[in-house]
Amino acid sequence: MEIQQPADIIKDPYVLEFLDIPQDYTYLEGELEDKIIQNLQKFLLELGKGFAFVGRQYKISIGSRHFFVDLVFYHRILKCFVLIDLKRGEIDHGDIGQMNLYLNYFRKEENTAGDNEPIGIVLGTYEDHILVEYATENITNQLFVSKYQVYLPDKKTLAGELEKLLAEQNDK
Repeated sequence: MEIQQPADIIKDPYVLEFLDIPQDYTYLEGELEDKIIQNLQKFLLELGKGFAFVGRQYKISIGSRHFFVDLVFYHRILKCFVLIDLKRGEIDHGDIGQMNLYLNYFRKEENTAGDNEPIGIVLGTYEDHILVEYATENITNQLFVSKYQVYLPDKKTLAGELEKLLAEQNDK
């Protein structure tokens, strides 16, 4: 697939099985970020073509307040920053608003001549599609919400999902 627009680089879900997080382990966001940094090469492969790592816990200052973007990349094909905010669980409207703030900051303060609008990805284990729809409506920034999985589903679950997809195709 040729990369022409921001949506071309977004996956849903991202599979982070290479992080080797046990299925029954309750991890913190910081631990997830640490594992990604320890496996940065594999994470870049999961993200896809064109990503270059800029930094983690990228500090931005707005007035007297400081914020930290979990992961910052630059996409060399789209010529833009890609900001990733990691969430351990469900993504909510506050997470989307926070990413919108980061995107506005990057557009005004970090972009240089020739850079395109930054892209934001809020990455969590679950997304409520209706909440995401309402939270992102009328946001002009390129903000995406995606799921991640730290392990692939078992064969039984995969078989069930495949059957469901095939049934949907047959109904069309």
